Amino acid sequence: MKDLSLWPIGNCQVSALVDREAGFVWGCAPRVDGDPLFCSLLDPKGDGGARGEWRITVENQAKIEQSYLRNTPILSTRITDADGAVAEIFDFCPRFERSGRMYRPVGWVRIVRPVSGAPRIRVSLNPASGWGAEDAERTSGTNHVRYLLKPQPLRLTTDAPVGHVLEGRAFRLERAQHFYLGPDEPFVGNVSHTLAAWLHQTADEWRGWVRGLAIPLEWQRAVIRAAITLKLCQHEETGAIVAALTTSIPEAANSGRNWDYRYCWIRDAYYTVQALNRLGALDVLENYLGYLRNIVDDAQGGHIQPLYAVSGEPKLEEREAEGLAGYRGMGPVRIGNAAFTQIQHDAYGQIVLSNVQAFIDERLFRKATEADFQALERVGERAWEVHDQPDAGLWEYRTRSAVHTYSSVMSWAACDRLASAAEVLGLPERAALWRERAEAIRARIEEAAWYAPEERFGATFGGGELDASLLQLVDMRFIAPDDPRFRATFDAVEKGLRRGEHMLRYAAEDDFGLPETAFNFCTFWLIEALHLAGREAEARELYEHMLGRLTPAGLLSEDTDFQTGELWGNYPQTYSLVGLINCAVLLSRPWSAVR
Repeated sequence: MKDLSLWPIGNCQVSALVDREAGFVWGCAPRVDGDPLFCSLLDPKGDGGARGEWRITVENQAKIEQSYLRNTPILSTRITDADGAVAEIFDFCPRFERSGRMYRPVGWVRIVRPVSGAPRIRVSLNPASGWGAEDAERTSGTNHVRYLLKPQPLRLTTDAPVGHVLEGRAFRLERAQHFYLGPDEPFVGNVSHTLAAWLHQTADEWRGWVRGLAIPLEWQRAVIRAAITLKLCQHEETGAIVAALTTSIPEAANSGRNWDYRYCWIRDAYYTVQALNRLGALDVLENYLGYLRNIVDDAQGGHIQPLYAVSGEPKLEEREAEGLAGYRGMGPVRIGNAAFTQIQHDAYGQIVLSNVQAFIDERLFRKATEADFQALERVGERAWEVHDQPDAGLWEYRTRSAVHTYSSVMSWAACDRLASAAEVLGLPERAALWRERAEAIRARIEEAAWYAPEERFGATFGGGELDASLLQLVDMRFIAPDDPRFRATFDAVEKGLRRGEHMLRYAAEDDFGLPETAFNFCTFWLIEALHLAGREAEARELYEHMLGRLTPAGLLSEDTDFQTGELWGNYPQTYSLVGLINCAVLLSRPWSAVR
């Protein structure tokens, strides 16, 4: 049975998920939201599982061990056969500086080395096209195989016998074998020397990036792995940050909650840059701000969508991939996401919150200017206009709307932070205007979102509904953690939504029925709230429980079954990794503790 014991590799242009038996089972080209050439994770129909994967196996294998090279997304898989012979596979996507630019091709590298004995290996590469509908057409030469994929063909260059690869024939591994699936052009140079050099250059590039992180004292390895994976979720060419690398892994078994997360949600990206900022990873923030500036320019002061393609394309029409049965056969497999048509007012606040650091931080290559502030004010105007208007909310309800407290607080945050930016820029009149608007929104929220029967805030204006986003009132600086109103709200949220070691987004029935799984990000919000409430030992214990749910790769998906503990939902999920980082920073002992 498939599970989410998957190891992401990538270079901020393309990626792949590698399963526990050294198979590439998911990966898209020429970017993360493209057609998956590796798609066996979602069960291509009628092929027995061979289509859409790249697999290297050892005959009579007895043991498999997998791990990342330290502080990199380079995967090592060691396979031992029944006679004790050992082969080691290194899987990565090249990424390093070359000629003054970052070299990150649409390309995947696999290097297979004999460690002991002469194991017999089998290499099978069968990329799919048309969303799993058919095998890619291929032609071959002396040292390469061409795969006629759309929109661009790819070429496998290798020093292994091409016939063995084409026929999936086993052969003795007596020396290192090198495989590069990349652009359809002649490979210049010695493939073995070049790929071996790329391995070292890519490792150095990632280790140099990690070396610049300001990590907490405790849980360092977990934080580093989460940070690397969040960076893999950025499409560096444009700066967009995707919510996950996959589509249509259901939030619960046979639930129909199958969504395409390979796009840039303004909300998810805000939380991602917030977490990486806490580690000092400014490169991700700077790239993302460039993406946001283009989104704001295109909107021309009008509506901002909840999500966009990594290219910035606004239309993400939702359809189903007929050639794929779905994860464990649990379709449908969706391409695109109809949430792009939704009204979600929190996006305006998240754009401002993501940008405000650029007016203050002297480390940035490009500090924000007064012209940037004027453009951002157009976003603030929209936040002011809609702060008490109904929307689909952050959980993206498809069949109902309300005035959501979280969205309104985000509008307040937009006005509040614009006032702060105006003060930094020496614009007192603009600062006064935005401060006045922030106070007006605050007064409206405190009146309309207050649920008097229980003396707490509700999730919607005029209602007593609970959802976990109410725990974010402190993080957004709307209310102090020791305010009795927040304490009462936290108590109600915990009582209504906590399920042992798990936290639900909400407990009420939605478009698809009652929730069957807990949202991992919300469990991290609970941990933050426990810490703020002074329940430190309980917060640390729950955090350790969450670390115990990590996949072998050290990652999390979107959801956890609160009965069985099984992970569900798209993977790796940026929200979940953000929570892991934020809580580590919050709970860790200081570095001074070991000095």
